[in-house]
Amino acid sequence: MQNALLIGLSRQMTLERQMDVIANNVANANTNGFKADHSLFEEYLNSNAREDNFVGSDRRVSYVQDRGTFRDVGQGPMEPTNNPLDMAIDGNAFFAVQANGGERYTRDGKFSLNSTGQLVTSDGNLVLGTGGPITFQPTDHDINVAPDGTVTVLEGTAKTDSIRGKIRMASFDDPARLTKLGANLYDVGSATPQADARSNVRQGYIEKSNVNSVGEMSRMVEVMRSYTSIASLLQQQSDMHKSAIEKLADVPA
Repeated sequence: MQNALLIGLSRQMTLERQMDVIANNVANANTNGFKADHSLFEEYLNSNAREDNFVGSDRRVSYVQDRGTFRDVGQGPMEPTNNPLDMAIDGNAFFAVQANGGERYTRDGKFSLNSTGQLVTSDGNLVLGTGGPITFQPTDHDINVAPDGTVTVLEGTAKTDSIRGKIRMASFDDPARLTKLGANLYDVGSATPQADARSNVRQGYIEKSNVNSVGEMSRMVEVMRSYTSIASLLQQQSDMHKSAIEKLADVPA
């Protein structure tokens, strides 16, 4: 009976972790460029039943172990905004930004201009081009971003385009290895950034979260039901344990 209690407890602990992951996904269902996380579990075998009357598979005790999480790096839906400074990446690349004293990466292309004319994220982090931060002049207008990330403008009364830089896009062999820092930013972790020539920039669009809200809510209900079911099972096991002790106490010495 103790094994049943421990197995149930191991499952409840993993369900609690899974609920945290699902709740975080649901909370970021409307976060631009957010990538959903999913839980991983595995069977952990431990053979504590060693009496002779336990044979074969009855000796094996299977616990549930929290293996970790994996990230769904699939493309989120594109939403048109008609804002020339909004950008979305069609592909697997990330925007490079200057944040927290170093170079970070994001899929959130909700950009604007700061007081000095530099292109920044919604949190004020500098958007990096291939030659550094991208800066506009006060007289710039008709901003255009080509699919390869080249930013051009018309300056003042000029009739020809002026180049203000090229959006830097970085890709990774395994984007799931990037470390989430919060505020929709990623650190390279153990991954190595590489220049990306396959992805395209779509001006006037924002990539939305790839979280499937309906699916996440369904999983949340499943987790709650599983947790309640196991709690009921553990209560039954506890009652059986208590009843066995009471009966043993009535046995004459």
